Amino acid sequence: MKLAVIGLGYVGLANALLLSQNEQVKAYDIIEEKVQMLQQRQTLLEDQEVHEFLQRDDLDIEFTSDFEDTVKSADYLIIATPTDYDEKKNYFNTSTVEDVMTKALAIRPHATFIIKSTVPVGYTLDAKAKFGTDNIIFSPEFLREGKALYDNLYPSRIIVGEDSDRGREIAQMFKENVFKEDVDVLLTHPTEAEAIKLFSNTYLAMRVAYFNELDTYAESRGLDTKEIIEGVSLDPRIGSHYNNPSFGYGGYCLPKDTKQLLANYTEVPQNIMTAIVDANRTRKDFVADQIIAKDPEIVGIYRLTMKANSDNFRQSAIQGIMKRIKAKGIEVVVYEPNLTEEKFFNSRVIEDFDEFKETVDIVVSNRMEPELNDVRYKVYTRDIFYRN
Repeated sequence: MKLAVIGLGYVGLANALLLSQNEQVKAYDIIEEKVQMLQQRQTLLEDQEVHEFLQRDDLDIEFTSDFEDTVKSADYLIIATPTDYDEKKNYFNTSTVEDVMTKALAIRPHATFIIKSTVPVGYTLDAKAKFGTDNIIFSPEFLREGKALYDNLYPSRIIVGEDSDRGREIAQMFKENVFKEDVDVLLTHPTEAEAIKLFSNTYLAMRVAYFNELDTYAESRGLDTKEIIEGVSLDPRIGSHYNNPSFGYGGYCLPKDTKQLLANYTEVPQNIMTAIVDANRTRKDFVADQIIAKDPEIVGIYRLTMKANSDNFRQSAIQGIMKRIKAKGIEVVVYEPNLTEEKFFNSRVIEDFDEFKETVDIVVSNRMEPELNDVRYKVYTRDIFYRN
């Protein structure tokens, strides 16, 4: 098949590389510098499989910044542009998706779209009515930062929001390009597919929040968090996955998806959805208070990213910790190799790691890394199991 992939962040690039194993792919992004790097088989994304695939010479993929050329002959147009939740307007901003569809339909009135961007529940049906076409299909992604292509190659499931011959064709196209042998495939109504995405991510956020609140209790009462979590997790119904305490959930998906799902609950009874969103704020308050109680003069933030093999600062919980500490008049400095600026939100960025360690009274790190071992006595972290 001839495919167009619009948007080359984690989701778009992972899909483009995955599908180019057996399909003909044109991959487009509006950022010229990103396209030029990809044309040279380079990317700033921290993703091992992405880097490995970019070095392969057997993939049928072309990276381009020519939108018209990308869409004019594609069988399917895969949209993977960024969407976000606008807290002030209390809605999910899908303007990038609509912009792509508007421009593409002007070139190809009968274009068929596969939306991979996260959208609110009910969006696909609204978009079909708005654009006067039935050729809009939602197919959710379930990808981890730094493991996007791996999770596409070994997917937990393939979901296409259309139970039809066309839906089966799309599901089969993805299935033929994965490495996993037995993949569950689910064809659903488009609105149910949208709900699956948001409810899945909100459940994961709930699990993060649960173990964080367990840790808050243990730390407040002088108990051993690790022993409690290990004992709880031995129950096979609970399991030992996704249970390592942190400063809160963050990243590309969980903060915006939980808030969007909560917004979808207007006039629908609920308690848990509000609690999941509120719990993340409460956790940041607690962590910041624990740091402030140590009465430091200078607090050092070790990495704005929240886990290993990530380059994403967006919605990272540690930024919320920073704001709370600075609000108390305490100086905050940052060590983040991915930053080129001298300041980050008016906090000084220290490029030299040794200087950073010497300057600060406390090193705040969401995850404990080996390079912090020599200043372990300065480190504040809630990383119990030393993993993501």
